[in-house]
Amino acid sequence: MALPLSIGYSPCPNDTFIFYALMHGKIPLRHIQFTPPVLKDVETLNRWAINSRLDVTKVSLHALGHVQDSYTMLNAGAALGRGCGPLLITQPGQKTAPSSWRIAIPGKYTTAALLLTLFLPEPSKLIAMPFDTIMDAIKEGKVDAGVIIHESRFTYQNYGLVCVQDLGEWWEKETGLPIPLGCIAARKSLGQQTIKESEEAIAASLRWASAHPETCTAYIKQYAQELDDRVISEHIKLYVNNFSIDLTDTGRAAVQELLRRGKNAGIFTGASAPGVQSYV
Repeated sequence: MALPLSIGYSPCPNDTFIFYALMHGKIPLRHIQFTPPVLKDVETLNRWAINSRLDVTKVSLHALGHVQDSYTMLNAGAALGRGCGPLLITQPGQKTAPSSWRIAIPGKYTTAALLLTLFLPEPSKLIAMPFDTIMDAIKEGKVDAGVIIHESRFTYQNYGLVCVQDLGEWWEKETGLPIPLGCIAARKSLGQQTIKESEEAIAASLRWASAHPETCTAYIKQYAQELDDRVISEHIKLYVNNFSIDLTDTGRAAVQELLRRGKNAGIFTGASAPGVQSYV
């Protein structure tokens, strides 16, 4: 009898693209089956992972540093790459120093929040809010600046806003490594066989979607914040790449470096925080 596994991922186009085939019966499974997926914003999934709510889940790599006692990072499904980092944006003509800004972040446990803290360690007031409300909050003067992710990086200029710092660009110059943003994690208690089959199924789902991209379109648009075909296409191209199929040693080194810097900054306190494990 197949083992039922709960699963959660975000409604963003990169995740719905990756998981379409797996969730629509296109990928044969042997010893496992997935229950109907839960689609939530990544910060909700981060908090759920801290409470060990799901068997397999998308998490920010910042959150991974807080849950490594109970979850392991899978080799497939990651959001990692170059030129795809969060952006620190504000209104034109901002004259005060960033250390005095009220800065909106898309969640306490997002990698965007961690990258901002590493880039801007001096005190500033961070205000967590849903990622899709940040640009409006800046425009309306509720905050001085914000860190944007997902589709927002393609549309912020439509709001008359300007980029102060591409945090991914800063990371790449600092480390020479790709930007580690998010991953799929599985409960360690599931055991190696179940984790490996889950990992292989996710990789197979991504390969299927890459071969049949048009079949995934309706599902992606059902959940996307932005329905413009160009924005959706650019989003997928940016966040789904070779690292999503196979994290590789380079990808693992990027995650390791992010967690190491986070621990040095006092963000992670658990004994297992700086480690990175993958079953494949």
